[in-house]
Amino acid sequence: MEKIFENFTGSVLRLYRIIQRIKSYEMRGYGLKSVHVMCVYYLAESADGLTAGELASRMYEDKAAVSRALTVLRDKGYVEYDSAKYNSHIRLTDGGREVAAYIDEKSRRAVAAGSADMTDNERAMFYRSLSSITDNLKKYCEKLSEGAI
Repeated sequence: MEKIFENFTGSVLRLYRIIQRIKSYEMRGYGLKSVHVMCVYYLAESADGLTAGELASRMYEDKAAVSRALTVLRDKGYVEYDSAKYNSHIRLTDGGREVAAYIDEKSRRAVAAGSADMTDNERAMFYRSLSSITDNLKKYCEKLSEGAI
C-alpha cells in the first residue's frame, strides 16, 4: 500500500528542517538565527517598512517570537523603528540592507541547489502544485475549525 500521508508529511517536515538548518548555517557569521532571515527578507521587500504585527502575519509566526527576533535585530543595528509607539513601522538600516543582500544571494544559491535536477518547466509545475496543495489544505483547515467537516 502506498503511504501517501507518510510520504507527504515526512517530506514536508524534512524539507522544513533542512531549510531551517541552512538558514542557521548561513547566518552564523552575523550572529543571527533562522527566524531573523525571514524578518530581514520581508523588511527588505517593503520600502515603507512593516509593523511587528504585519511582519508576524507575513511570516506565519507568533507575534511574540517576531518581537523577540526584532529586538535582536535592533540590538545588532540591523533594524530601526519609526518611533517608540506601539505599531511603529520597522525598517532596515544600512547594515540590515547588507544582511538582506547576503540573504538574497545565499537563498538564490540554495533554491538553485534544491532544484538543480529540474527543468524550468518542472520547477514551475512543482511550485504551482505546492501552492495548490497549500491553498486546498488551508481551506480544509478552515472548514474543520468551523465544524463544517
